[in-house]
Amino acid sequence: MQLPPKVTERAFERLSEIGAAGQGQALRVAVEGGGCSGFQYEIKLDAPADDDLVLEGNGERVVVDSVSLPFLSNAVIDFTEELIGARFVIENPNASSSCGCGTSFSM
Repeated sequence: MQLPPKVTERAFERLSEIGAAGQGQALRVAVEGGGCSGFQYEIKLDAPADDDLVLEGNGERVVVDSVSLPFLSNAVIDFTEELIGARFVIENPNASSSCGCGTSFSM
């Protein structure tokens, strides 16, 4: 059973700080072939498309295209701030392994 990804309150708060909705944009989370583990995440600000899954919170939106959706079933999209920097991260229960940088994974 395919469950939609979840977005944490912290991720929506960061989008609000960025002002994405005010620019007519959302955080796009996509999965592409490539990276050191076979698949990689692409995370960027983008305009929503008609066939995107739209997740809303705090007046902000996160969108996932229909091709990426099965790879992100039940994943958690979060925002983290660490000594090495701040970034959006994805906790993906579908990934059998991932690289050290957290941007690529295999299934």
